[in-house]
Amino acid sequence: MTSTTAVRLTAFSRGAGCACKLGATDLVGMLASLTPGSHPDLLVGHDTGDDAAVWRRPDGRAIVATTDFFAPIVDDPATWGAIAATNAASDVFAMGGRPLLALNVVAWPRDDLELDVLGDVLRGATEAARSGGWVVAGGHTIDGAEPVYGQAVIGEVDADRMLTNAGARAGQSLVLTKPIGTGLVATAAKRSDVDAVAPGGGLHESYRAAITEMTRHNDVAARVALEVGATAATDVTGFGLLGHLHRLALASGVAATLDAEAVPLLPGAVALLDAGHLSGGSRRNLDFVEPVADGGTEVQRQLLADAQTSGGLLFTCRPGEAADAVARLVDAGHRAAVVGSIVTGEPGRVRLS
Repeated sequence: MTSTTAVRLTAFSRGAGCACKLGATDLVGMLASLTPGSHPDLLVGHDTGDDAAVWRRPDGRAIVATTDFFAPIVDDPATWGAIAATNAASDVFAMGGRPLLALNVVAWPRDDLELDVLGDVLRGATEAARSGGWVVAGGHTIDGAEPVYGQAVIGEVDADRMLTNAGARAGQSLVLTKPIGTGLVATAAKRSDVDAVAPGGGLHESYRAAITEMTRHNDVAARVALEVGATAATDVTGFGLLGHLHRLALASGVAATLDAEAVPLLPGAVALLDAGHLSGGSRRNLDFVEPVADGGTEVQRQLLADAQTSGGLLFTCRPGEAADAVARLVDAGHRAAVVGSIVTGEPGRVRLS
């Protein structure tokens, strides 16, 4: 995607994509003081840390509702819009659902950025929605100090087949459907560090790969997960792979092992980490998982805590079906892998091997 507007959007952003999220420690503490909403038809709320809320309809189907937004993660407006839209709808796919429509969520510093740039953002997002099977039907804008874009997405799901954080079972395998490292790439790009190169590639190779993954819908991954009998899923975004796995294991009352060497990485991710491009959000992730994650080297823990934007799905299913799922996803162009297993143990505990 391209834009005719030569503006460095990331200069307006304090963070990099989903690394802008409040830290998990802050959120857990704040939410603990609130009484979760309850209703007989509210099937999934915020108490299990799931990706979206689910509301049961009288016909047996269910509505899935979510929202996600962030400041610029790339400089091209249309690409930013596409990434933000893809990321927002990912929460619906992670529940095993299908997005239907979305509303734009926009804050825009109109005195500092031309509205034509916003037009490019919206066009990129609309094209991403079209390719992913949902419709952008309106939205809301405000004049803000920092540009922010995202979507509130409404979808549907079969209430009897939906995937949540709370469905993992001991003995299952863990499947990851995208490589890790978008937080490192986004931070390096924001800092304009083109010298942080990896052998045979560099930031440009890393950047291209990151854009490919961040604009890849999780629809195929969700379909495969359902077809192989997955019982739990989440998408890997701002809390990093370790943080999201911990939340899934905690909600399911199980522990997990993670094979750090099996986790696919974006090209150049380790070199970018060595060059000092771990974001503030990723450092907060490390602090959050420190009490609940055992083992692994410092480099492995940092990579696995990297705050992802529009990351892949992490789902659980029986080992034989996990191998089948990976084969099918690889055939479809995904860098998927079996990365660990669900075990009995202290709920939420993750051991790196």
